[in-house]
Amino acid sequence: MSRRLKTDIPGTDYRIDAERLPDLDWEQEFAKDLRAPGPLVLELGFGRGEFLMHLAGEASERAHIGVEVSRKRVLKMARRVARSELCNVRLVHASAEHFAATGLRAASVEQVWINFSDPWPKKRHHPRRLVQPALLERLCWALLPGGTVEIATDDVPYAEHIDATLRAEAHLENVFAPDPWRSEVPGRPPTAYELEWRALGRPIHFWRYAKR
Repeated sequence: MSRRLKTDIPGTDYRIDAERLPDLDWEQEFAKDLRAPGPLVLELGFGRGEFLMHLAGEASERAHIGVEVSRKRVLKMARRVARSELCNVRLVHASAEHFAATGLRAASVEQVWINFSDPWPKKRHHPRRLVQPALLERLCWALLPGGTVEIATDDVPYAEHIDATLRAEAHLENVFAPDPWRSEVPGRPPTAYELEWRALGRPIHFWRYAKR
């Protein structure tokens, strides 16, 4: 028998209703908790949430936004953040595409993280892959000059797709050049999925592209 999902939030609820996104001022939203929120740090598809928690904990004066399409995972993460001492995290239940289209402002983001998104291996499902030209174009618009997009996957065909899509975006340049990607990035905290895939011997691919 599965355990019943707990819906109470044991503290401050840092979830943001997706319907508020078009009119939301992120600087104002974070100003009540942070003296100088500065440019945003995003994780699109935070999954189990441990990576986002690490980022926010390491930079407690920076504004972090986690976006996740799974309502259940957003709820679990909201409970986890409420139990922590973090006040620099906001959570949005939405697709990354919807968030990028409605929740961002020009030149407002310093970092975007996309960790181990679904590779959608069947060819007919490839349009569902998160890393697509339209999303990257929107993220470039939202990034500050020098701001970065950090992407990771363990799936080789998806890695080829990601690499080609990143190289085709004229507003981004490869920080790891001449390497197309790297299998290790010192200081980068592993996600739970990364640890699982490494244990299974899967090749890990990391990209870091910066806005020109």
